[in-house]
Amino acid sequence: MSYVSEVGDLQITKYTNIGSLAILIFDFCITFQDEVHWIWSRPWNFIRMIFTISRYLPFVGSGLTAYAALRVSGPCPPSLAENSIVAAEGLLVIRTWAFWGKSKRLLIGLLTYSVVTVIAAVAVNVTPDHQFTDVSMIPGPCGFETSQNAAIVYAILGLFECVILILTAYKWFHDYQKFRSSIVTTFYGGSMLYMLCIIAITVTNVIVDTAFPIGFTNMFDTLQVVIHSVLASRILFHLRKSDSHVHETDASLFASAIRYEQPSQMETNEIRNEVGEV
Repeated sequence: MSYVSEVGDLQITKYTNIGSLAILIFDFCITFQDEVHWIWSRPWNFIRMIFTISRYLPFVGSGLTAYAALRVSGPCPPSLAENSIVAAEGLLVIRTWAFWGKSKRLLIGLLTYSVVTVIAAVAVNVTPDHQFTDVSMIPGPCGFETSQNAAIVYAILGLFECVILILTAYKWFHDYQKFRSSIVTTFYGGSMLYMLCIIAITVTNVIVDTAFPIGFTNMFDTLQVVIHSVLASRILFHLRKSDSHVHETDASLFASAIRYEQPSQMETNEIRNEVGEV
């Protein structure tokens, strides 16, 4: 590949990373009201801490990446992409645990698999690998290039996300077959859609890192962080909203029972079992 073509590819990569920051800021503006309503009213606990990291750390990481893309001299700023993604994946693990009725066995299994995934990704990331061009020949302090090890790291991450998706799909099928309620469909359907979008960007990064010229290898790195943060936050908002809807339905059923003197305890218990607390 020629030097001119390499520089052109890197410029596209830099602009894409800056554009991803704009997406993060836009989504924050349109979901800030949901955050205030569903998060700020809750006491500080482990879930809120993970949410805060997943929600706000990407602003720092994406901002540093945009800064690196625009500066022409000096050292490269540190990358916080890995920390942001781990926090977002933590929210997905908590969500899956809630879907499964806070099963201790599932939690232990997911936490163990999460640790194995992180260790495997770090091991691959630090493994020496060659690059297909001389980065020192590229203008600017930050080359915005990576080795093909990144594709393996994204593949490991994608496998973890597929496991989360399969667990959610199985629980959705199980609950729908048992209750056949629109609440179940709404509750699981939104989360499944968000998970498919997260997996899609991960698979895209695997393809880009393996099949595209090296100048494009970091093109969707910031977008990967942004999508994880945005959709993981939306999943939590969706869970809180669904939980609130179930409690409202709960109250309505009890009111109907009192008004018409009809037993509705069975219906109420079914709805309670459809949604796990988060």
